[in-house]
Amino acid sequence: MNPRFCLLIPLVCSIFLVISHAQHMNEPDSPCAGIGGTTDLVACLSKARDTSDAQLNSVYSDIRKRLDANEAKELIGAQRLWIQYRDANCTAERNLYGNGTAAGPAYLACLEAMTRARTKELKVTYKIRLK
Repeated sequence: MNPRFCLLIPLVCSIFLVISHAQHMNEPDSPCAGIGGTTDLVACLSKARDTSDAQLNSVYSDIRKRLDANEAKELIGAQRLWIQYRDANCTAERNLYGNGTAAGPAYLACLEAMTRARTKELKVTYKIRLK
């Protein structure tokens, strides 16, 4: 057997392992972990995404009220860039599934998880006590 091929096998296997476990819908702390069936999963993830989005908007709004004009401008710019990153990242994650039925739930789960993480990040960055 070609030695290069032997080195390639573990690399390829590790890539597939990372892909299979990297998607946000497989996270144990997902608000919809354990829900079976695409329809139920999409409904749960849609609701969870909306909830996370509302929480982010509330925290973001509260922070903006406390900042001076320059700080607010920086936060607005950062938030706009973060939204672009989130959308691109979640689109890439969705595309891992091609046209499969898991593509929609993967996208929603990614949006929800990244939004939840951004809310926590803003709270930490701006020293808002976590609940």
